[in-house]
Amino acid sequence: MSDAPAKKVAPYGSWKSPISADLLVQDSVRLSEPRLVDGCTYWLESRPAEKGRSVLVRHCPKDGRRDITPAPLNVRSKAHEYGGASYLISDNTAYFVLADDQRIYRMDLDSQMPEAITPEGPYRHADLFLDRRRKQLLCVQEDGSPEANGEEAIARIVAIHLEAPEKNPPRILAEGADFYSNPGLSPDGRWFSFLRWFHPDMPWDATELCLAELDDSGQLGTVEVVAGGGGESIFQPQWSPESELFYVSDRNNWWNIYRLGEDSQSGEASPLWEKNAEFATPHWVFGMSTYGFLTSDEILCTFTENGRWHLATIDLEDRSHATLKQPFCDIEGVRCESHRAVFIGAGADRFPAVIAYDNHKKNFETIASSNRHRLDSGFFSQAQAIEFPAGERQVHAFYYPPNNPDFQAPESEKPPLIVLSHGGPTGATSAGLNLKVQYWTSRGFAILDVDYSGSTGYGRKYRERLKGLWGILDVEDVCAGAEYLVAKDLADPERLLIKGGSAGGYTVLAALTFHSTFKAGASHYGIGDLTTLARDTHKFESRYLDKLVGPWPEAEELYRERSPINYVDQLNCPVIFFQGLEDKVVPPSQAETMVDALKQQGIPVAYITFADEGHGFRDGRSIRMALEGELEFYSRIFNFQLPEPGPGITIENLE
Repeated sequence: MSDAPAKKVAPYGSWKSPISADLLVQDSVRLSEPRLVDGCTYWLESRPAEKGRSVLVRHCPKDGRRDITPAPLNVRSKAHEYGGASYLISDNTAYFVLADDQRIYRMDLDSQMPEAITPEGPYRHADLFLDRRRKQLLCVQEDGSPEANGEEAIARIVAIHLEAPEKNPPRILAEGADFYSNPGLSPDGRWFSFLRWFHPDMPWDATELCLAELDDSGQLGTVEVVAGGGGESIFQPQWSPESELFYVSDRNNWWNIYRLGEDSQSGEASPLWEKNAEFATPHWVFGMSTYGFLTSDEILCTFTENGRWHLATIDLEDRSHATLKQPFCDIEGVRCESHRAVFIGAGADRFPAVIAYDNHKKNFETIASSNRHRLDSGFFSQAQAIEFPAGERQVHAFYYPPNNPDFQAPESEKPPLIVLSHGGPTGATSAGLNLKVQYWTSRGFAILDVDYSGSTGYGRKYRERLKGLWGILDVEDVCAGAEYLVAKDLADPERLLIKGGSAGGYTVLAALTFHSTFKAGASHYGIGDLTTLARDTHKFESRYLDKLVGPWPEAEELYRERSPINYVDQLNCPVIFFQGLEDKVVPPSQAETMVDALKQQGIPVAYITFADEGHGFRDGRSIRMALEGELEFYSRIFNFQLPEPGPGITIENLE
């Protein structure tokens, strides 16, 4: 006989759960940019409880943990709008980009008194690299001066004089391409490497790996393209301790790791480990890293296969490799130093955390967790990798069944299903523990997190399925996923929901407008009008749609045909919109136009705005409202009782 208490019977969606919106805010942070310097671990913490302030934090074995940047300093780059690679540590000194003015500051770690080393102006900086030999800091700079006249920002790589920065303005090393990233120097200081790419390519379409000699005065010699170009994406060029240049390329359909100058007998460069797996991820932000050098002859790397990330080592002498046993299924930001490594890792029942790896001891240590709460893992729904057909295509996804140890639904009831459409659209979902997923499953919702056609992690061919077909294949895929689960008796066909943010929000609105599969949806800073996006978005994505839809403005009619706003009369189900009013990627006008049209159609609609938020929500109050408001919206639309009162949102056209 079991002593376990009997489960309460309650309708799906109404289950009481300890995974609250407050839990995602209180004692919860977003971790990024891990680094390992002189035996100490550094990282950034974005803290919702401090309105999303991003803090540079250090942990040393002897001294423990402490914040490096005091309040109210906010470390965040806005280059390419999405930023990344916003700080550098060297010789007990921090160099970082301040969110408020985008200038680079230098600060002694003991004094914590920052000084600006770049001039005031419309400049944005990222991807910092120290050239000790010439006493200068190399970085990517975006000059926003032309934006005042409606023109694009100018991208370049610059060198900042460290001894007298106030007397020496940044010196241009590379200019002329539309975009730059990954400036780096060989350990002997002789060779300078970087990535560049040009409109209309995105970095996952085609990038060029460039190499040039740098003389003692810092003058750049002839620039040579040594890898990449049309139809080949290069990711993370990095110099080994032996001054050999490594990089990741997708020339064989999969992002594999290569060593420059190492050719096979056929004359073609061959990867260190030829594998049908991705050793890279879309280059949305600066500073992304999937491998590093434990020693001069051993690499630690991470790769994704069938939607899950793994860790492995590669011996550079004989190319042997070994996959490590470890508990993580989502891994990012791998950095190495002297037999040790650090990365952000999450497991199916483990919060994302800063993880240290010791290659001698073969052990993992948690340095900092994104959430300090200890939850009963019995409330966690485990991701199940599935494939389903969409026409003649096979599509990948993770399915999460409803799960709560205290509740069960009436026997005849099927669960409401929320289909998640990730952003990008060039991106991917993850099987790592995500409380924004568990929030729903522990209340009685099923979740289908779809890696629709165009997602990454399954090779270049899968990624390129969406070329010219955004708004078509992605929409067909999410609809097919919902219908697949209905056919398996895993979802209620009358309560099929869809939600997504940014580009995922476009897929949401297109699915609700052009198909009848879903009965309600939630758009988080999503796109309703592709023509407005093509005209108004920032430089980094200004030609993104050329590949996803068609060249602008030549294909304007196609943009109009795929814009839900132009067919709002076909949208006949409730929608809730969440929008930051400072969003520069997807301006608020996108949501407002859709909301106004739905109001006029008499369709239930809610519009929740956040005055100080941009593209994505950082403030804890915004995160809380987005979750609780969406749950209340569904409860009122589908008439189920919430265990706790909602925030009291306004739903137009709902009697």
